Amino acid sequence: MKFDQAFQIKVPASTANLGPGFDSVGLAVNRYLTLQVEPSQEWEFVLQSEEIADTPTGKDNFIYQIAEKVARTFSYELPPCKVYVHSNIPLARGLGSSAAAIIAAIELVNELCNLQLTNQQKLDLACEFEGHPDNVGASLYGCLVIGSHRGSKDTDLVHVNDLSFDLVVVIPPYELKTKDARSVLPTELSYPEAVKASSISNVMVAALLTKNLALMGKMMELDLFHQQYRAKLIPEFSHIHQVAKNAGAFGVAISGAGPTVICFTECGRGKQLRDELSSAFEGYQVEEVSIEKNGSVLTSLSLHE
Repeated sequence: MKFDQAFQIKVPASTANLGPGFDSVGLAVNRYLTLQVEPSQEWEFVLQSEEIADTPTGKDNFIYQIAEKVARTFSYELPPCKVYVHSNIPLARGLGSSAAAIIAAIELVNELCNLQLTNQQKLDLACEFEGHPDNVGASLYGCLVIGSHRGSKDTDLVHVNDLSFDLVVVIPPYELKTKDARSVLPTELSYPEAVKASSISNVMVAALLTKNLALMGKMMELDLFHQQYRAKLIPEFSHIHQVAKNAGAFGVAISGAGPTVICFTECGRGKQLRDELSSAFEGYQVEEVSIEKNGSVLTSLSLHE
């Protein structure tokens, strides 16, 4: 198979869980993985940003590995490409870097092989690799997603595009692998504990959708699924929580598996919150981010761009 039209794929980062929405709630934010793809004689990934400087440049690249598996699923062979890769999504920090790469790989195959996949089909494929719909759903659809993945081609998702609050992320200067963050979680909850945990999650989502921000923040702190366990791997979590709440944040949560901590505040208060957190956490990346309402976007390019 040949192609002669260069194209670009842009996929947003994401934060997942928002406290008790474990493995089901995701929110897209304005950091991006961008691929510029053009025909070539062999597969090559040209790395253009520091965040991905240590990733492979050939067929052992994670994006190619996913793309090849997707192509094989549909009995296609990928034509060789030169892929310029830029990302400002930090790796292993809880901002959905792997999920963005999975969505980028699926979009890559969809375009190269003219699969004409629907978003639902893309989501089903992504969940097979990721295991849950929160990060991949947010990267695919944009804004907020609430999803349930129960097995192959059994994923349901609600997409919400009307949210209004400011976000500040505190990114520690160390990585936390998802497998390590999952290793500290319990293997089971008692029935009463599971009922309590799911009720907290339900109220958090309802508060989010009805813009009851104070209640949303309260439910974040009552999470029983993961934060009390993962906080032990993020020594500064309680201090970030304290500083953020004192500075007016209505909610604080571990972003995905961590170690990034995401702080939520009313519209217009993000800069003040960022400044307070920056003063308290020198040596950390403290940035105001915004909700990205667009999911993955593919655009055609001139081969000379």
